Amino acid sequence: MVDADQTFVIVGGGLAGAKAAETLRAEGFNGRVILIGDERDHPYERPPLSKGYLTGAKERDGVFVHEAAWYAANDVELHLGQSVTAVDREARTVRLGDGTVIRYDKLLLATGAEPRRLDIPGTELAGVHHLRRLAHADRLRQVLAGLGRDNGHLVIAGGGWIGLEVAAAARGYGAEVTVVEADPTPLHRVLGPELGQLFADLHTDHGVRFHFGARLTEIVGQDGMVLAVRTDDGEEHPAHAVLAAIGAAPRTALAENSGLALVDRADGGGIAVDESLRTSDPDVYAAGDVAAAHHPLLRTRLRVEHWANALNGGPAAARAMLGQRVSYDRVPYFFSDQYDLGMEYSGWAPPGTYDQVVVRGDTGKREFIAFWLKEGRVLAGMNVNVWDVTEPIQALVRARTAVDPEALADASVPLESLV
Repeated sequence: MVDADQTFVIVGGGLAGAKAAETLRAEGFNGRVILIGDERDHPYERPPLSKGYLTGAKERDGVFVHEAAWYAANDVELHLGQSVTAVDREARTVRLGDGTVIRYDKLLLATGAEPRRLDIPGTELAGVHHLRRLAHADRLRQVLAGLGRDNGHLVIAGGGWIGLEVAAAARGYGAEVTVVEADPTPLHRVLGPELGQLFADLHTDHGVRFHFGARLTEIVGQDGMVLAVRTDDGEEHPAHAVLAAIGAAPRTALAENSGLALVDRADGGGIAVDESLRTSDPDVYAAGDVAAAHHPLLRTRLRVEHWANALNGGPAAARAMLGQRVSYDRVPYFFSDQYDLGMEYSGWAPPGTYDQVVVRGDTGKREFIAFWLKEGRVLAGMNVNVWDVTEPIQALVRARTAVDPEALADASVPLESLV
């Protein structure tokens, strides 16, 4: 076991960082564990911010990874509301915003991602929102409730997962919602046109208006308040609030300034790490949204911005920091809840990587499993309102062998028998 006089520092107070700290203690590490987060809240999980907490179905206390007392009870030193301004790899130190310098033996960067900003006139108006942090969700809950009471209009820039989940929450409050999306369907770059249209129909059935093939060019306001938005095709939409949901960028500034190897933004960005989540510096690791890891199963470098990656990546990095042999090859997984539709997605199949989509079940009833195939191999699967199938779907992805598409589509054939 690592010597007790060693210090492991974790930069990033999200799920990946908190689970890494938990794992270090669970694995018996008895040196110093220091967790530094730039938010004042204790580490929390992000999915509720656009799902249960935003809708009002989940209480605020339910979003935290651990109870506040857990950190002291497990001798995890917290520095909350503190940013790390510099990493000195030669001296093996981190400098905090207040000037404090902390030495480390091993360092984990779990700095996450930040929402991309709209670069158009009007973004300084009070009614323009982002959703990444708990404080954002606190504010947006109040905004959506107010829009619902006053028959107000929310315009969402971006038809990805965050945009659609907020649209569903807003409709639950009674707000009018318009989604402006540059692609021809929502989720086009994740699910392709075949399944993207299903989510367009779902939201249209619940009163959401879509404006496809367009981008926002201006947010119009008066006296600091939002009145409308304009798009690049000359349209104008009424708006009392705007949500920018155009993606997130990995927070790589610390890594870049300290000379760690990065991945080009065109290839997804992030801190380059190997399959053990080790960076180009053998004493520095990265996990969660910021890590672009070599994936031994998918045979590519991949940066995944989903809950499961933080949940599992933090512990994997912690074990590697302890000197254990780690090969982080989890099948990418995420989930979403919108109205009465729940879904889970396992695998990796962006448009252009697959040649066939096979459906098992009834898309009209929104109860089905969709599979994305390449030369008969299952690259990914998405179960919609069908449960307890994640394990066999992930087994099919892992198998990397050709499957009979007719058997895959036949609900009477157990998925387990196709592996």
